[in-house]
Amino acid sequence: MSQCLNPDCLQVNSEKTQFCQQCGSKLLLVDRYRAVRILGKGGFGRTFLAVDEFKPSKPRCVIKQFLPDVKSKKGLQKAAELFEREAMRLDELGKHPQIPELLAFFSQENRQYLIQEFIDGDDLAKELQLKGVFTEQQIKELLNDMLAVLKFVHSNNVIHRDIKPENIIRRKRDNKLVLVDFGAAKEAEGMDASVTGTIIGSAAYIAPEQAVGKPKFASDLYSLGATCLHLLTNVEPTELFDVAEGEWRWREYLEDNDISYELSRVLDKLVEGATKRRFETVEEVLQALYGGISTTIRTTRTSGFNSAQKRNYGVPSNFSSKTSASGKSKVKPPSVKNLDLKVFTYTFLRIDNTNSIVIGRNPPVKTIEYRGKAKYITVDLGKGVTMDLVGIPGGKYLMGSPDNEAERSSEESPQHPVAIRPFLMGKYPVTQKQWEVIMKSNPSRFTDDPDNPVEKVSWFDCWKFCEKLSEKIGRELRLPTEAEWEYACRGKTKTPFHFGETITTELANYNGEYAYSSGKEGEYRGKTTKVGSFSPNSFGLYDLHGNVAEWCADSWHDSYQNAPNNGSAWLSDKEKDSRVLRGGSWLHLPGSCRSSHRLSSSPESKSDAFGFRIASSV
Repeated sequence: MSQCLNPDCLQVNSEKTQFCQQCGSKLLLVDRYRAVRILGKGGFGRTFLAVDEFKPSKPRCVIKQFLPDVKSKKGLQKAAELFEREAMRLDELGKHPQIPELLAFFSQENRQYLIQEFIDGDDLAKELQLKGVFTEQQIKELLNDMLAVLKFVHSNNVIHRDIKPENIIRRKRDNKLVLVDFGAAKEAEGMDASVTGTIIGSAAYIAPEQAVGKPKFASDLYSLGATCLHLLTNVEPTELFDVAEGEWRWREYLEDNDISYELSRVLDKLVEGATKRRFETVEEVLQALYGGISTTIRTTRTSGFNSAQKRNYGVPSNFSSKTSASGKSKVKPPSVKNLDLKVFTYTFLRIDNTNSIVIGRNPPVKTIEYRGKAKYITVDLGKGVTMDLVGIPGGKYLMGSPDNEAERSSEESPQHPVAIRPFLMGKYPVTQKQWEVIMKSNPSRFTDDPDNPVEKVSWFDCWKFCEKLSEKIGRELRLPTEAEWEYACRGKTKTPFHFGETITTELANYNGEYAYSSGKEGEYRGKTTKVGSFSPNSFGLYDLHGNVAEWCADSWHDSYQNAPNNGSAWLSDKEKDSRVLRGGSWLHLPGSCRSSHRLSSSPESKSDAFGFRIASSV
């Protein structure tokens, strides 16, 4: 087929025709490009699918015809300027695998044309419509692709100014995302921020500074963040922002689409209204997403854990403990004989399910108090600082959540029986003072109390702490496996939380602005709290729900299909694959604090919601 380009005709002709059979217009542009069909129409003109008849393979390309829907002379002049600017920007940017290549720019029959590479695929707006909301993994892939493109664009002093789902196409041949439509792009070099320019871009996605004609590189990052929020929720960004309160409410529109703390904080910072609080460069976003840290763990001979034990408990293959001059390890192998077990007693709470409903009131949740006792050892860290490790009895349990548990996800399936050997586990998450006496530093954000859990520690950092502490006390210490963590958290219960069917802010530290199941809203503390501030579980362990999400030894898997059933760590072949965190945090919604809920993050990730506790085999 041969599409007539005369806007007053648009007759479809046969493939070999040279002139339109209806209006007589020439069908080939510069005797080379033949339009096949109309792809779309926008504010500046029409877009056509075309073929390049100069080449034997007749590859497909795109014809953009300048035909602005503007009546005023000033508006027409501005539209022509923007159309020409797109050609200039594409030409200046050269060849990038995720930006359409400019093939030609010319005039014919008093109309301007831009010819560019054809990207075969659907844009993300259409993908959202056809397939539904994006998952966290899809959003991360989107960020990976678009940040790489923006790094290239910004390094050439260009601001795109119109990033939105419609301008991102998923290329069919390699599934890569391609950024299109540089008609709004503006050269950044030499821009005077004090001079207000023309407001360009799609209103739902543009940053506040761009809305007043003062775009910056960070404006593109804002638009990228707004695009992500739209794809996560299927709600336009204008509906996700509460103008009256001046805050984003995108989390309220997530439907069975759990987003990790790491990603949610990145998205929040991408769409900050004030540029001083927003990411300013692509590099800053990448640093927040992946940490950008090169972590190497010292490699020497180790005893105590053989290679099989390392695999079972997730110990990194190059995890080491120093040896003495004689060549013998200073660290003793795990042995029950080496344990100086003591007993402590405690009270723990369970929610009373016989609560009566009081009309017109919101009574506190009733609890029943029980007494428990457990064995433990105290580890001397030096400088008067100690750590208690509680003995966890062995047993069997069903790992994962049942189908009828509220807010569960497929990642918690299938439920499967797991046999757990006895082991030791930290009574509390590792505290800042415990970290500081071993590591000689404190990376935490919330430093108002040294007994707050340490946070902003990566999975690799936690193993480094284990290594140093193992060397110091002569016993191999490690991160708990995911199966051990859930078993210890449940404390022989089968309910979503170790204290019952719901959760309250009187029992744990989490985002109390939201309720779980039949529970109620409560306090949102907005920070970590001192360890041991809430009731323990039946094993005598504290802070398992909320406060900080705790690193486990395991690599991340999307389900429990083929998971081990002996309590060992489930590891991938790649050391830098995502790792598991459990228990939720001060920031997370209540459903994320369930015993079975799973989070994943890069092992290099550091955040003020991530901490850990120690385990040891016996």
